[in-house]
Parts: sequence; C-alpha cells; structure tokens
Amino acid sequence: MSVAKKEYKRVTVKSLIEMKQSGEKISMLTSYDYSMAKIVDAANVDVILVGDSASNVIAGHETTLPITLDQMIYHASSVVRAAKRALVVVDIPFGSYQSDSKEALRSAIRIMKESGAHAIKVEGGTEIKESVSRILQAGIPVMGHLGLTPQSIYKFGTYTVRAKEEEEAEKLKSDAKLLEELGCFGIVLEKIPAKLAQEVAESVSIPVIGIGAGNGVDGQVLVVHDLLGMTHEFHPRFLRRYMNLYDDMSEAISQYVDDVKSRDFPNDDESY
Repeated sequence: MSVAKKEYKRVTVKSLIEMKQSGEKISMLTSYDYSMAKIVDAANVDVILVGDSASNVIAGHETTLPITLDQMIYHASSVVRAAKRALVVVDIPFGSYQSDSKEALRSAIRIMKESGAHAIKVEGGTEIKESVSRILQAGIPVMGHLGLTPQSIYKFGTYTVRAKEEEEAEKLKSDAKLLEELGCFGIVLEKIPAKLAQEVAESVSIPVIGIGAGNGVDGQVLVVHDLLGMTHEFHPRFLRRYMNLYDDMSEAISQYVDDVKSRDFPNDDESY
C-alpha cells in the first residue's frame, strides 16, 4: 500500500516520528566522506549514518573495534558538510562510552561540537543505561542499536542471527522498551528474526530501522558500499546489491592503465 509522503527540506528526529506515525518507511544509508554523502543526500535518503563500519570498508579492519573517536569525528565532519536534507547520525566508537557515563557524555559532546552532526548512535541496552541517560540529559539525540551489535563481536564469536532463543528475544524486547523510556528517538535492529523485529516495532512509539530484520519495521539501513557492489566478498542474506561497481570500476581502471601504456591517453583534445 502506498503512503502519501510529506516533503521535508531538512529531516529531523521529529520528522522520523512523523514518518512512523503516517506509515511512511524511513530510508537510511551509510556515508563516510563528502563526495559519497553528497550523492546519497541528493537522492533524498532520510538518514545518513556515519557508521563505525568505516573501520571495515574504509580502513580495511576485520572488525569495527579499531576505529577511534578522532577518526569518527573526521568522517562525520566530511559528511555533515555535504548533507543538506538528511539527518546525520554518528556512531560512538567502541571504548568511548561503555564503561564510564562521563566519558560517554564527553565523547558525544565532541562528536556534536566538532563534526556538526545531528545525533549519535550507541550499541546495547541495559548495560549502557547510565551512559544513554547522561547523553540525553545533555540534550543530545540518541539512537539505540540492538540485536547483532558489531562492537560486541568477540563476545558473540560470530555474526550469526541474534535473539533466536526466547531468553535473548525477551531481553531484546525489554531493552527496546528501556531505550524508548529513556528518550531515544529511534532504534536499529540488526540481524534478528523478522517476526521479532516486527513485534518490537509495533511495541514502541519510536522508529525502528532494520538491517537483516525483515520488512515489518519502520525503515531500512544498508552500508552504501555494499548496496553499490563496491564490496564483492560480502554476501549476507539481507543484502540487495543495486549495482556491481566493483566490476565496472575495475574495468574502467584497467582501461585507463591500457590507455596510458599505449600512449592513447591523453590525446590532443585532452592536452593544452
């Protein structure tokens, strides 16, 4: 069923609540630099996530853990300069908020002040309650993240689907309600059963964005490099590739090399 869409010159946390209430699905994509963010924003994506997945797709690390707060602020600053419509949400990286709520607040303030971002995102529920509360009390919008939380990958030991068992599913539902009650404006649910994700989305008044969580949630998020097919080794079930840029870019660059070697480039029209 199609839903009448309201036009937003600038998407805010209030806009996302309105979208959920009207039944309009929310689009969310990652970006880590100015050029990509400019394209994503111009395509009317609602939320740009400056994800700690930059650790993987930009820096080549195996996990999201190595990326630092300074690096996240650098990426976020680049994205903010490009985003004219989208809400820009920034991940607080591993080690910058989990153990000390005062450090969590300092980290969030640095991101907001130094990058100009609009909100931050944190992973976890009950375990980070104090940190979330302190950040929210400072007037900083917070998005939660439950299910598969990549910053805890060494605790899980695998990137498999989470909350398939009743105990973990009940904790996830409880954590979602807690994040809503604390004042979070939205929640990302990653790689959990679709039925559970829909149940959570229907139980809270704030938007629930899914990645590998089925279509019963309020919106979807993907890593833009995966969507465009720039990363070709990654084949999760939830990923739909809309392009195959890896092959297209490889072919173009190979052609450039051939043209340089054969002295075809630059030609007379490309010279001064």
